[in-house]
Amino acid sequence: MSSVVLDASAVLALLNAEPGCEQVEAALPGASISAVNLAEVVGKLADKGMPGKAARDAVLGLGLDVRPFDVEDAFDVAALRAGTRDAGLSLGDRACLALGARLARPIVTADREWKKLKLDVRVQVVR
Repeated sequence: MSSVVLDASAVLALLNAEPGCEQVEAALPGASISAVNLAEVVGKLADKGMPGKAARDAVLGLGLDVRPFDVEDAFDVAALRAGTRDAGLSLGDRACLALGARLARPIVTADREWKKLKLDVRVQVVR
């Protein structure tokens, strides 16, 4: 059973050994991530020049519980748009929040702006 939901920024902090990576690593056992956020992580790794197979191996090697993104998720993400627009949250950010809400689990992120959100999801910022 998943203990937390990871945002793409948290996974990238871990993979890039950035500040907060220790907290993310500690949260790994049983952690979930939306397939949308997984795509975001792999895309960012590709932007930095990591070959596709290496990025795939790095991310899948974390043992994350990857959750699919379906029709209900699409509606949940859309419903979050109005309340998060001023904070500049992306579709991926809202997918993470929606998954955390659906699973009733805290979200781990490296994005400090999320602390300002007034939502029914607990957010742990790692830096």
